[in-house]
Amino acid sequence: MANRYQDKYNAKKISIEQALSLIKSGDEIVAGFCGVEPMGILSRLHTIKDRVENVVVWQSLGVGKHDFFSNPEMKGHFITNSMFYSAGARESHKLGTVSYQPTHLHNCMVRKVEVKPANIYIGTVTPMDKHGYVKSSLSLMYDKKAIENADVVIMEVNTRLPNVGGDTELHIDEIDYIVEVDRPVPILQSAEITETDKAIAEYVASLVNDGDTIQLGIGGIPNAVASAFMSKKDLGVHTEMITSSMAELAEAGVITGRKKSLHKGKMIGCFALGTQKLYDFMDGNPSVQLMRGEYVNNPFVIAQNDNMVSINTGIQVDLTGQVCSESIGLKTWSGSGGQNDTAEGAIHAKNGRSIIALKSTAKNGTVSTIQPWLTPGAVVTLSRNNIDYVVTEFGISSMKARTIRQRVDNLIAIAHPDFRKELRDAAAKHQIW
Repeated sequence: MANRYQDKYNAKKISIEQALSLIKSGDEIVAGFCGVEPMGILSRLHTIKDRVENVVVWQSLGVGKHDFFSNPEMKGHFITNSMFYSAGARESHKLGTVSYQPTHLHNCMVRKVEVKPANIYIGTVTPMDKHGYVKSSLSLMYDKKAIENADVVIMEVNTRLPNVGGDTELHIDEIDYIVEVDRPVPILQSAEITETDKAIAEYVASLVNDGDTIQLGIGGIPNAVASAFMSKKDLGVHTEMITSSMAELAEAGVITGRKKSLHKGKMIGCFALGTQKLYDFMDGNPSVQLMRGEYVNNPFVIAQNDNMVSINTGIQVDLTGQVCSESIGLKTWSGSGGQNDTAEGAIHAKNGRSIIALKSTAKNGTVSTIQPWLTPGAVVTLSRNNIDYVVTEFGISSMKARTIRQRVDNLIAIAHPDFRKELRDAAAKHQIW
């Protein structure tokens, strides 16, 4: 049996140049999400510019800054659509080569397929095992849905990917072409934790109990929150992204999943990005399970976790509780991601909680992140109806079942002292009550 699978594998092996030759004008390509981004092929996609037009590339949280979207000469040849901006897409937006698709990540590819499936999927997988299976071991955010609806599936095979369980397996029969690569796995170093981050984290930790199931994002505040959880017991994980800080909590015995009501004992996520220590922790670890984004981030699934706590960050909050987490005015910064997915799931879970944690100021203390109203053009990422607590370094603002008047008072109390008077004056002047 193994020889039969190996023969199939060998017959599908091609070079990067041969893979690029398969792409023609008007094709739509879905690139693997984040850690399974096909860096080898995408880094050379621009080389076919002179023979193609209107090639659409769908990607999200891209880890590479590739010429096909960062070089202005590519305009008209390649169109990049992103469902979550990272630094490369953000910087290239002004060139007109990148556009953002508003979406909740849990159903981003489901809705895309319903309108028009992409005809090519290109991703990265582990080497094939003796049973003919490879693994998309760092992302199932939208990857399987795209694979199942593509006419052509091309996979880069990288021996450095960790072996991660869950729904990650793909059979060689599901793949049309194989490109063997040897490159480092994308790494995200842990963000530096500031004293302000630590203060916010202590308040967040006070809202989380032993045995709760948590969702965390990335950045200084989430990392600080994880550190503040070191004294907790039997935490569970049901999260969009499995992070380095979660691996540290698990190795410290804080995350056990013993109290979970759904997938007891398992850390559930739909993608992972972090340090090499994270990948080493995940490698062959039966407690870590990656499943499809349309399952993990589905609010109805999240709500099945008793004591579910959604912990996210934001850019700006208005006095009624609306949260902008993805734009600075009209400028797209990131994306909606799974923030609303996890928050909505948490508020419908038994004893669930939805928390937004952010610093009280931005731009070196010159701007309050709590505003009477959001900056014109700013996107409402999280509805004011889906939030229980807002946390800054100055305390906790309770939002659940609070009136606008109560929310105004509570939010002003955790705003930076330098801005509290102007916030109260604006609330009175514009009858925000």
